[in-house]
Amino acid sequence: MSAALPVETTSAPPRRITIAFDGACLGNPGPGGYGAILVNETTGAEKIVKGRETATTNNKMELSAAIAGLNSLRPGAHVTMLGDSQYVIKGIAEWMPGWKARGWRAAGGKPVANVEQWRALELAVARHASVAWTWVRGHAGHELNERVDRIASGEAASA
Repeated sequence: MSAALPVETTSAPPRRITIAFDGACLGNPGPGGYGAILVNETTGAEKIVKGRETATTNNKMELSAAIAGLNSLRPGAHVTMLGDSQYVIKGIAEWMPGWKARGWRAAGGKPVANVEQWRALELAVARHASVAWTWVRGHAGHELNERVDRIASGEAASA
């Protein structure tokens, strides 16, 4: 007869992460870049995620920044997303339910632009315990927004 192993009864505190995200494009379309700064609210530790494309749009880069930030975390985090893109924030928080109900068509009946990225963002959000979206005015002195803007702009310039 073997003894039962002790059951772990403690659980880790919830991971609370803030992600500042931004996209940039030189021309629209043109070379683009994105960046995300992930901040662990408990430890203050930061992680930077960035990328670039040679031919893209600003909206696609904004979406790519949010997706990359969320996907770079282990699932189950409580996330606050900070961004200056009303396109992304209103899209995920307000417009997406209507788009889905209409078969990914906008209110005027046209197909939703960047539908692949919207679907990827929806999946990235679903990986986490909660995701809250906060709009910040761009180029208004918000430290994380200014930093992530420099990262995205640098990636666009290097594309």
